[in-house]
Amino acid sequence: MQNYEIAIAFITNILFVSALGWYLITNLQWYDYKLSRALFKHHKPHWHVIYFFIPFIAYYMTGKYFGIFFFFALLPALFIWHKNLDKKLVLTWRVKRFLILLVSLVFFQDLLCTLKSACETYGVFMPLALAYMGSFMIEKFLFFAFKKEAKKKLKSMDKLQIVAITGSYGKTSIKNFVAEILSKKYRVYATPRSVNTIGGIVKDVNESLPSDTEIYVCEAGARESGDIYEITTFLEPQNVVVGRVGLAHVEYFKTLKNIIATKLEIMQSPRLERAFIHTSVTDELHEKVTFFGNEIQNINATLDGTDFELNLDGNILSLHTNVLGSFQTMNISVAVQIAKRFGMSDEEIQSAVSRLTPVAHRLQMIKAGGKLILDDGYNGNIDGMLEALRLCSLHGGRKVIVTPGLVESSDELNLKFIEAINSVFDIAIVTGSLNAELFDKNLKVKNKIMLSDKSKMQEVLISETRAGDIILFANDAPNFI
Repeated sequence: MQNYEIAIAFITNILFVSALGWYLITNLQWYDYKLSRALFKHHKPHWHVIYFFIPFIAYYMTGKYFGIFFFFALLPALFIWHKNLDKKLVLTWRVKRFLILLVSLVFFQDLLCTLKSACETYGVFMPLALAYMGSFMIEKFLFFAFKKEAKKKLKSMDKLQIVAITGSYGKTSIKNFVAEILSKKYRVYATPRSVNTIGGIVKDVNESLPSDTEIYVCEAGARESGDIYEITTFLEPQNVVVGRVGLAHVEYFKTLKNIIATKLEIMQSPRLERAFIHTSVTDELHEKVTFFGNEIQNINATLDGTDFELNLDGNILSLHTNVLGSFQTMNISVAVQIAKRFGMSDEEIQSAVSRLTPVAHRLQMIKAGGKLILDDGYNGNIDGMLEALRLCSLHGGRKVIVTPGLVESSDELNLKFIEAINSVFDIAIVTGSLNAELFDKNLKVKNKIMLSDKSKMQEVLISETRAGDIILFANDAPNFI
């Protein structure tokens, strides 16, 4: 080959491997950096074929013409794919380390091959595999060090009380309610947003947990058996909550029994003093367990707020909250019981509950342009979504729903959801392709809009809605789902 051909092949290979690495790490980030999940649990596996396997094969099949394919077909396609993502790659230090390692490896490989004239084509798989394995080992080492540092910090806060919360539904709501109520009397810190993995919690402890915190409220999530146990043995919480358990993420756990067993791993905390467990989880008696869920009575949930009563050992506690949704009474109830455990009076609790703020994207009410918007984008369970539909039915004007349906769930539950939509809504906008066929076949509303491209959402809402409408955003799924 001529020198200019070698130079073009050299640059093309580096850019090509880097592009594949960008695609790989983007997908890994979506799926918690688990290669098996990114490969075998991906919601759009055809993307792997289009953006990874076909280009990989083309590299070895097209020879010196690969540059034309890469610069005029693959690179523009990857650019458009990335541009249209609503959950783009976040350049964390983990991602940066992977990309730096990958570029260094492919550059070294190509330089070595060029200097020795030992390669007809530069390698693609080897630098990707080495970068993945090297990144994996680096992250394991760093995580071990960060975890050790975080554990040391927790040990130094010897008076710190920890409340760890798990369950299939309502973890974030319970966490926020517990933190808001207890903060009226104590210095409380809660994990931000939906941080609930061991990696996120370790990072949160090291970087954000104030040293003068009296109560740390932490959410614990799981995708496989052992996840809750790892978080529990790290935090060693004195107080734990297992909220409602159902078939969320059943594709990972296979059975409800496996889900329950994983959630109950939180009971293995070596410092456990009190556990609050929802009645949907188990009825097995334990000296440290307080069951909740049956103490709620006289619920009146409207678009103006929620009134209800708690019967706590014969003591009736009347409560009002601006938080919407009857299902939230369960989450508030366990928060109230935790507050009582920490010595708060009924009057302090009633005042705190009346001031609770709606959790972002969980039946959060927004008024804009004469329209009433219910943002329930982070609610993905059937009971919560049906309650959102019931609240919308109380509105006097037209009713509009925007939804991808239930994600990581069954057709049976989605059909139940569709049936409820048909009885309430005038307009249904179905986003994404995951449940599109099922909804298109079974929706019977006056105006049905199938929207595969979420970037056109604003345009559709402007043209299809008007003042006086109520618009429900029921669940939200990134477009890789």
